[in-house]
Amino acid sequence: MAMDTGQQRGGLNSQINVTPLVDVMLVLLIIMMLVAPMLQQGVSVKLPTASNTVDKPEVQGQTVIAIGRDKQFYLNAKPIGEGDLATRVNELLENSKDKIVLIKADEEVEYSAVMATMDQLRQAGVEDIGLVTTAKKPAGGAKGAQ
Repeated sequence: MAMDTGQQRGGLNSQINVTPLVDVMLVLLIIMMLVAPMLQQGVSVKLPTASNTVDKPEVQGQTVIAIGRDKQFYLNAKPIGEGDLATRVNELLENSKDKIVLIKADEEVEYSAVMATMDQLRQAGVEDIGLVTTAKKPAGGAKGAQ
C-alpha cells in the first residue's frame, strides 16, 4: 500500500533529499576530527613528569618555546637561534595584553639550558613563565576494596 500524495506519476519532485547532505557532513566531521589534533602538534619533545600538574587547554594565541633534545630552540614551532630568542619574543608579545610564555623542554635537556632561557625571558620583560610537564601516572594501579 502506497501513500497517495496527490502528485501525478512521473512529475517533478520538489522535496529536498537530505541523505546525500548528511553523508557529506559526516565525512567532513570525521576529517576535521582527524586533522584537528595534528594542527596543534608543534615540536615533538618528551616532557618531564610531575605529580602536581594542572591540566590547562592549549589556546591558539599562546607563545610557546620548545627546547629539543639537541638544545635546538623553537618559538611557536619555528626554529630560532638562542641569541634571537629575547628579541623575537618581544616582537610577538609587543601588542599582547597577556605576556605569558610557556616552556616545553625535553626531559634530557640540562636544567642549565632551561634556566638560561628563563633568564633571557626575564631580561626581555616577560614575568609570567610556565613550565609544561606531563602528569605522573599513579603507581601500583587501582586499590581493591577491603
